Amino acid sequence: MSEIILPLFPLNMVAFPGEKLNLHIFEPRYRQLIRECEEEGKTFVICPHFNGRNIPYGTEMKLVSIEKKYKNGKMDIRTEGVKLVKIEAFYTTIIDKLYPGAEIKYLLWDDVADTTLAKELYSLVEELYRIMQIKDVKLNLPEQFKTFQIAHKVGLNFEQEIHFLQIAREFDRQVFLINHINHIMPIVREMEELKKKARMNGHFKRLIPPV
Repeated sequence: MSEIILPLFPLNMVAFPGEKLNLHIFEPRYRQLIRECEEEGKTFVICPHFNGRNIPYGTEMKLVSIEKKYKNGKMDIRTEGVKLVKIEAFYTTIIDKLYPGAEIKYLLWDDVADTTLAKELYSLVEELYRIMQIKDVKLNLPEQFKTFQIAHKVGLNFEQEIHFLQIAREFDRQVFLINHINHIMPIVREMEELKKKARMNGHFKRLIPPV
């Protein structure tokens, strides 16, 4: 099988297949890349850049639209994740291009969700937000939502998001997020109680002594 080389866009973030991502493009090398995506239909790979190195997993992205072009060449764009990839080799630049590239292999990214787990996960996220008194963030999820739609919203750290990216089956991703939320829920409750106590400092307390 012949090697597949795609343009590479390392970022300090994780993008997931299916995820819609808005980006502001300002570096000349990536402005060149996006122009070619617009004119030639190219796709590119976003890979997480973590602790000074590129992680050898990423997501193939397609350009959905260029929302705004600035006079200085900068752009605001909309993109969407397409496929999960493993990066076999990194290239500082592609021949005759300003931007880097990667030799990639496509990996499985299964989207078949378990309905019971989806309901449990949705309820857990609602409970997490209730405890944290988050009222200005609406989930607005369809009944058949996918885990990538909430992965950035449940307190995963960067390393956990990188791990999540590599989980091939939606069922396993559901289990991963459920376990994660169940793990952090007692910590969140404790922190919220601490915040309440801190706000009570200086208040007159009406306490009933033990008999």
